[in-house]
Amino acid sequence: MQPEELKYLYDVQTSIQSIKDFTIDIKSFQDFDNNKLVKRAVERELEIIGEAINRLLKMNNSIQITNTRKIVNLRNWVIHSYDNVDSVIIWAILQKDLPLLETEVSALLNA
Repeated sequence: MQPEELKYLYDVQTSIQSIKDFTIDIKSFQDFDNNKLVKRAVERELEIIGEAINRLLKMNNSIQITNTRKIVNLRNWVIHSYDNVDSVIIWAILQKDLPLLETEVSALLNA
């Protein structure tokens, strides 16, 4: 793997860890939805993840990460349709998709 690819993977890993740090005291969707600062911080990290994946795909479109196109689309949605971002969808991504992404990125970095 090229050094630049590793950099983007590391950026994704760092953003995932930041999201985990921001949400450590968030125990429910209601907690998340009521905390504007945490929501905005999470959205920013998702933007970074999406941009890093987008750049990674330009270098290596066969990277073994699930749903890369959806990750990039999420980034575009959060940035360009900020007024339509749905906290329910963001919360579901944190619960369902982020752990898988974390596992896949860690595996790639450790390979």
